[in-house]
Amino acid sequence: MTNSKTLVFSVLMLVLGLKSWSQTYSKETILISTSYGNMKIKLFEETPLHKKNFLKLVKRGFYDSLLFHRVINSFMIQGGDPDSKRANDTILLGNGDVGYWIPAEFNAKIVHKKGILAAAREGDDINSKKESSGCQFYIVMGKKYDSLALQKAELRVNRELVQRINYLVGFGGKSHVLKTYYNRLYAQGKEDSLKIATKQLTDEISKEEYTKTKHYTWTPAQRKMYATLGGTPHLDNNYTAFGEVIEGLEVIDKIAGVKTDKNDRPKENIRMKITIIN
Repeated sequence: MTNSKTLVFSVLMLVLGLKSWSQTYSKETILISTSYGNMKIKLFEETPLHKKNFLKLVKRGFYDSLLFHRVINSFMIQGGDPDSKRANDTILLGNGDVGYWIPAEFNAKIVHKKGILAAAREGDDINSKKESSGCQFYIVMGKKYDSLALQKAELRVNRELVQRINYLVGFGGKSHVLKTYYNRLYAQGKEDSLKIATKQLTDEISKEEYTKTKHYTWTPAQRKMYATLGGTPHLDNNYTAFGEVIEGLEVIDKIAGVKTDKNDRPKENIRMKITIIN
């Protein structure tokens, strides 16, 4: 039989551990209604700009009758393109917006676990500040990650740092082996292969530099969550997560499982209605 003091201590430590990385819910509850069921969502106080903007659009009825225009099983479901309201069945969607972006609000407490509501955005090539779309969003379905898969995801999150370290170690002369490898790829005209190689950590000196350099990573509790509930960890610190599905997770799976065309648009129109219920 478990000692009562030990049990109380264990529960307390669990609560404290969860609190150290969990977010704070806003008072409003959002309802997303679809033909596949309903999802209730809470927004986060830690992302006030995104919360304010989303509530403003919902109150205006902006999202009513818009489509989930891009869905990828085991990844996410995306909607909020204003062009989707009256789009025909063949048009390519995803480029519609409201004429403004929202500054990124990254927070280490908030990670892309299953059910997270996050803002879509343009790519880094034209959006180096990683600002969010003013209206398009996605809801995470994701998948479960073991320790090896999570390690690879961490490198993707820290890809800019990894590349910088590799260039300094390789072309800076700290590793003759790495420099020779990079020079060979460059001489052979394999620039795409060179870009891929610089995003990996294969050289021991590069690995050592990465380990001692401050970089984005996850707490033990977050790692356990990715292993059990699942999510999309490689999006952390790159896309702003600003809410969470608190009821109706199964609806995400249903929508993500529909048949899609080559552009990941569902072959049947899945419309949404979003309201504030309290």
